[in-house]
Amino acid sequence: MSNPVIHAFFVGRAMASSIGELLEDSLTNALSEAGKFDAQQREKLRQFTQQVMERAEKEAAMTVGESTNGVSFTSPAVDLQETIDDLRAEIASLRTELQTYRNKSPA
Repeated sequence: MSNPVIHAFFVGRAMASSIGELLEDSLTNALSEAGKFDAQQREKLRQFTQQVMERAEKEAAMTVGESTNGVSFTSPAVDLQETIDDLRAEIASLRTELQTYRNKSPA
């Protein structure tokens, strides 16, 4: 190639093509890894949920078994809304006390 402008053009074109391929490979690998990570996390969450449910069923079966073996299992009838209201009141009280403590503490 005797003309340096033509040579520079082809070098630039080859470089752009190579960079494009590298970016494509990098993006493909990153998306593949993200997909693998997502699948692994979903599987871990599924396994965790399954373990929790198995444990809950086991404990429920043990409780039912105890109540049928003569051990009385009585769960107090608790009003859910009343429990929620009590918890909210306790949280509000704790926030007030925390704010008072923060105001008294030297900065």
